[in-house]
Amino acid sequence: MNDIRRSILWVVFGLSMILLWDRWQIHNGNQATFFPSSASTRATDAQPAPVRAADGTLPAATGLAATGAATLPGEAPTGAPAAVAQRHEVSTDVFRLVFNSEGGSLVGAELLRHAEATRTSKDQTERPFTLLTQDGGRIYVAQSGLIGGNFPTHKTPMRLVEGPLSLADGQDELKIRFESDEVGGVVLAKTYTLRRGRYDITVEHEVINNGEQTINPQLYVQLVRDGGKVANETPFYSTFTGPAVFTQAQKYQKVDFSDIEKNKASFERNASDGYVAMVQHYFASAWVLGEGVLRENFVRRVDNNVFAAGAIAPLPALAPGERQVNSALLFVGPQEEKVLEAITPGLELVKDYGWLTILAKPLYWLLEKIHSFVGNWGWSIVLLVVLIKAAFYWLNASAYRSMAKMKKINPRIMEMRERLKSNPQAMQQEMMKMYREEKVNPLGGCFPILIQIPVFIALYWVLLSSVEMRNAPWVGWITDLSSPDPWYILPLVMAVTTVIQTALNPLPPDPLQAKLMWFMPLAFSVMFFFFPAGLVLYWITNNILTIIQQAYINHKLGVPLKITLPTEVFKK
Repeated sequence: MNDIRRSILWVVFGLSMILLWDRWQIHNGNQATFFPSSASTRATDAQPAPVRAADGTLPAATGLAATGAATLPGEAPTGAPAAVAQRHEVSTDVFRLVFNSEGGSLVGAELLRHAEATRTSKDQTERPFTLLTQDGGRIYVAQSGLIGGNFPTHKTPMRLVEGPLSLADGQDELKIRFESDEVGGVVLAKTYTLRRGRYDITVEHEVINNGEQTINPQLYVQLVRDGGKVANETPFYSTFTGPAVFTQAQKYQKVDFSDIEKNKASFERNASDGYVAMVQHYFASAWVLGEGVLRENFVRRVDNNVFAAGAIAPLPALAPGERQVNSALLFVGPQEEKVLEAITPGLELVKDYGWLTILAKPLYWLLEKIHSFVGNWGWSIVLLVVLIKAAFYWLNASAYRSMAKMKKINPRIMEMRERLKSNPQAMQQEMMKMYREEKVNPLGGCFPILIQIPVFIALYWVLLSSVEMRNAPWVGWITDLSSPDPWYILPLVMAVTTVIQTALNPLPPDPLQAKLMWFMPLAFSVMFFFFPAGLVLYWITNNILTIIQQAYINHKLGVPLKITLPTEVFKK
């Protein structure tokens, strides 16, 4: 039994050290040693495979295309737009948008209800959060156009049709329309429909054939962004940043920037539903084509450390003098689960809970319900942990009773080990006999706790992923549950409760195991100095409830309240 416990402890300790080392390497700008990911991989100059159209053929180059194999026209902008291009600012109650007359593309988006800086950062300004941008070395834009011939693309100059550029009081809808000149006899018009309180934008692509030949255009939509890191992440935790593809067949598929660089991106390319997205912590953008529209999804590298994710959809043949309108949806905003669910099936998955989604979604639902009553996310976290602990009360009680019995006989075990240290076989037999007589299972305290671990990991990801925690105050000095405690009070409380909780547990007879048992929680306490305050609050609440329940059971079983300090353990 001791060998099993020792092995489990060493495996957990070894994995923890590996993860800590990788996080430290990434924090210092190096590639992770053991688990390299997109957050730690630098861009290379490798050329990507050409993107194929929905019919399996390569899209035709248009003269504006980049050199090399035929791809989508016009690679990502690498700096400020051309001097002839104009920028048009449009505002609603939730957006301040910037459209570029080059292609009528959306090249800027500020989210007015979300501040740029977190409340605990040195920058205390209330500037709106910038999601899409094409300034200051950053690139993150939404583009669309036509391929399959000499047609208008996202590089084609367009003019803004006159109209209001801001949502007036009492107005619920605002339309912004761009029109191109004829290119090969074809005119492309884009109409963006913005709605009050909405982050989803309807984009209508109107194709007008003024030429003398029947055309077979293909519509493409894409999101282009650089592979830079998202601000405010710590060396001890990171979230996914990069493209994602969703289809009903394959569900949610994340694509690492590093896999795109290596031409190893894996996702469903041909589909008639779903969306393509760019995801980062708390925020996302996505193109959603109509349900039933055949399309080929793609991700590609378009420049050094610049990537695109999008879809190509073939349009019906258009005879001379005909026109057709094709509607798509562009989402640009925060990962608010209810909002995402209402837009299109599966879009809520950009708020990524990983493999524990099946547990995380009910926990978020319960957290949101609690918040609707108490109105404070910090107290909602506390009450949610209380409810979870109550649900697992009897399971925990079984584990703590087993621990209490172990602690009660621990002095006898220590005496027996000292007496029989020269005879390991007799020591093992005597120990098993003692366990049988006292009806103690040395692993009885482990299994009930192991069952609960997935629930608490799921809650961890709920708190880490929920944009509602961003700039959400709790009490006093905690003005942002998504940022570390600026005064480190919560991490210190966390460390104290962890020490008390460890002291209430029975010490392993083996001195090395005992030292490891103390070292691990102390090391994790140090990590929590860099964690968001909401996560630390969750662990503190869990620790306090555990201490109360364990102390009560120890008292009920007559186990003396003897707290072993770590200094006593490390002296041995």
